Amino acid sequence: MSRSAHPAGPRHADVMSDGHYLAPADDLNVLDEKVWSRTVARDEHGALTVGGLTVSHLAEEFGTPAYFLDETDFRSRCRAWADAFGPGADVFYAGKAFLSRAVVRWLKEEGLNLDVCSGGELATALDAGMPAERIAFHGNNKTVEEIERAVAAGVGRIVLDSFQEIVRVAHVAQGLGKRQRVQIRVTVGVEAHTHEFIATAHEDQKFGIALAGGQAAEAVRRALTLDGLELVGIHSHIGSQIFDMAGFEVSARRVVQLLAEVRDEHGVELPEIDLGGGLGIAYTSEDDPREPHEIAKSLGDIVTRECEAAGLATPRISVEPGRAIVGPTAFTLYEVGTVKPLEGLRTYVSVDGGMSDNIRTALYDAEYSVALASRTSDAEPMLVRVVGKHCESGDIVVKDAFLPADLAPGDLIAVPATGAYCRSMASNYNHALRPPVVAVRDGEARVIVRRETEEDLLRLDVG
Repeated sequence: MSRSAHPAGPRHADVMSDGHYLAPADDLNVLDEKVWSRTVARDEHGALTVGGLTVSHLAEEFGTPAYFLDETDFRSRCRAWADAFGPGADVFYAGKAFLSRAVVRWLKEEGLNLDVCSGGELATALDAGMPAERIAFHGNNKTVEEIERAVAAGVGRIVLDSFQEIVRVAHVAQGLGKRQRVQIRVTVGVEAHTHEFIATAHEDQKFGIALAGGQAAEAVRRALTLDGLELVGIHSHIGSQIFDMAGFEVSARRVVQLLAEVRDEHGVELPEIDLGGGLGIAYTSEDDPREPHEIAKSLGDIVTRECEAAGLATPRISVEPGRAIVGPTAFTLYEVGTVKPLEGLRTYVSVDGGMSDNIRTALYDAEYSVALASRTSDAEPMLVRVVGKHCESGDIVVKDAFLPADLAPGDLIAVPATGAYCRSMASNYNHALRPPVVAVRDGEARVIVRRETEEDLLRLDVG
């Protein structure tokens, strides 16, 4: 098997609809290690393999479209994050990226904690055996029933997102005769350089309690005085798909300033600070993500420096990588259905999935890579747009990319870095059946989330 990064130097470039230039790699058959999971390679016949299994065999057994998750890669990323932060910090996997019972078991075995943000995610975590004390419960509008279940189960922390929720959680905890550990989520006024809908720390959005105007300080006062609550820290999350650490530096400085104000007013030094997640991954060769050890050192240095300046003991740091762990570990495999050249523009390649299995391109204008998976080709590159089969003009999987000009119906193509949010946000639009998630490891493949069937759809339709 062979695998190496793209050689430098494009042969030609095409102008995209947004005015930018896109150049093909010198060899479309070569895989970029930044984008694909660690066990993906090409065999001696040129077919894509993962965990030692060829995509042709996988497609024959499990069908397409399907998500193939590299379990070896997933576990190694869990260990890398745990090792980078060490025993003096907490790593919470953000379950919203992708969650299943198998994933929960892997997290438990690899020593990571888990954050959830709905009753369904909590149920999955508990059913798969994650100890409740290793679970954090997020969300901007948790129901009373969800809070009751979380408190009764003994979750390690609930992240409070509003003044109403402070009272709500306290009331539930008192009714159950418990003292619930909580953090307060604050918005620090730092806008990450990302899409508006995934930037979460500026004031004009639904998450958290603003530092501005003293609102966060007032939330601390209330949480410290209510029976049933044990306030253990402050939580901040500045956005998603972030590569620049500068935003975290500003966020940490403002959170530490709040910790100092709490100490000065209440004589209490809160022992925890959670800086959230949002660290980016490589979707294309242009992306340059940081390694966990770099992130850990940078965040640790920032918090330690700011606490020393404020005369505070350094609190226990928590982080919440989700996409950074599961995103690169999976790819989606499709079968090509039609190839439609548009003279002078591009070629539209239609596949047997689409926005029902990957809404991110339509929702966030996300960018992805794509590769011919079932074989290699020496044909010239052609500019393509990979689209789905749904009745929607915005049903785009990969906006602009290059594939070999001899691409034909029946070929298999693979879109890497689809482990995060694709299955989690999948839908039944046009009554599409959501694809399976297949875990691959050491020459074996097994379904961890099965493909939906027409019987599944009809069973829910009780009208």
